[in-house]
Amino acid sequence: MDHTTIRIIFDEHQALSAMLRSLSMMLAQARRQGGLPDFEVLRAMLLYLDEFPERLHHKKESELLFPKLRERAPQLVPVLDALDRDHASGERAIRNLEHLLLAFEVMGEARRQAFEQAVESYIEFYLNHMAKEESELLPAAAASFSAADWAELDAAFAANRDPLTGHEPDESYRPLFSKIVLMAPAPIGLGPTQ
Repeated sequence: MDHTTIRIIFDEHQALSAMLRSLSMMLAQARRQGGLPDFEVLRAMLLYLDEFPERLHHKKESELLFPKLRERAPQLVPVLDALDRDHASGERAIRNLEHLLLAFEVMGEARRQAFEQAVESYIEFYLNHMAKEESELLPAAAASFSAADWAELDAAFAANRDPLTGHEPDESYRPLFSKIVLMAPAPIGLGPTQ
């Protein structure tokens, strides 16, 4: 499975997994210490989830990768339909998390549990979603796509340029990624990990 598109998808999934783990770790650390999490960093992390995976990564999967798989691997249509539904609900899920974060920040401790539960549900959902793509879709693509298919996909996916996969961020995104890298805990940033 050595194709540029597949490597990019795996790299982006790893970056997203690291972001999700860091988000969970920040919440757990604040709870253990009996304090509030860093809301500024949490907002930046949710913005990343909205801007990159939801608007770039998913769009290319749904508009380019999935249609080719529907043609070449029709046995996967039910899986592709479910993954497309996941993608369609992703933006709504992020908006819900952003709302719950704002409620927690403004209204305090009474709203912590709702936000933390929604984050954990989102993380579980997303990790399962990525695992299904990696275990079912990418092997089918590797087995059934032509060189022309890969050339088209490689060109499109290479344009994603997610800074968390080692690319230089666009100037407009530089402040967002600086904030995340400097303030979020490992594995995504350089912030405290206790």
